[in-house]
Amino acid sequence: MITIRKSNERGHFDHGWLNTFHTFSFADYFDPKNMGFRDLRVINEDTVAPGGGFGTHGHRDMEIVTYVLEGALAHRDSMGSGGVIRPGEVQRMSAGTGVRHSEVNASDKEPVHLLQIWILPERNGISPSYEQKRFEAADRRGKLRLIASPDARNGAVKVHQDVEIYSSLLDDQTVTHTFKPGRSGWIQVARGEAEVNGQKLSAGDGAAVSDEKAVEISGRGAEVLLFDLN
Repeated sequence: MITIRKSNERGHFDHGWLNTFHTFSFADYFDPKNMGFRDLRVINEDTVAPGGGFGTHGHRDMEIVTYVLEGALAHRDSMGSGGVIRPGEVQRMSAGTGVRHSEVNASDKEPVHLLQIWILPERNGISPSYEQKRFEAADRRGKLRLIASPDARNGAVKVHQDVEIYSSLLDDQTVTHTFKPGRSGWIQVARGEAEVNGQKLSAGDGAAVSDEKAVEISGRGAEVLLFDLN
């Protein structure tokens, strides 16, 4: 079964410096029917204005994955980690026992467009940690490239949960993903147009996948994330 979550059904707030869409309940957006999917808790699509950003604030007991689509995002945290995240790069921060961080637009001229993803950890109280890696477009074009997993195989960032995240760039191309028995999926279209097992999705749309042996994803000018979830 594939259940589509349309882009225009998401929570939406425009704060001036931040234009944000929430796929699941988050902050001032409460939707009891969309509290997350399996261990996937948050997908926020954020556009941060030049010079804007999230000031220093705290998190704990959450796996936070940041995926930049356009622009550049500057990160600083209480672990001493820091850097600039650009398109093609993935940041993973395990908040664990507690971490404070800031994330701001690295440019005073151009906006930054990103997805912020929160995943419930396998257990509470792990040691905070940080990781950032680049995944070239050539390795994602017409393919499902693993970018995050619990075993960090094939150069993926490590997440402390039984979740795999794949990224794909599709332009008149099709990819297929097979699920092991009992597993589910979430597909998020970051941009462009896609079809999932024949159902059409547009930028910002998501799709929950349950009781399906496999999904076939085709796209035109599409950037797609696929979550394989326990």
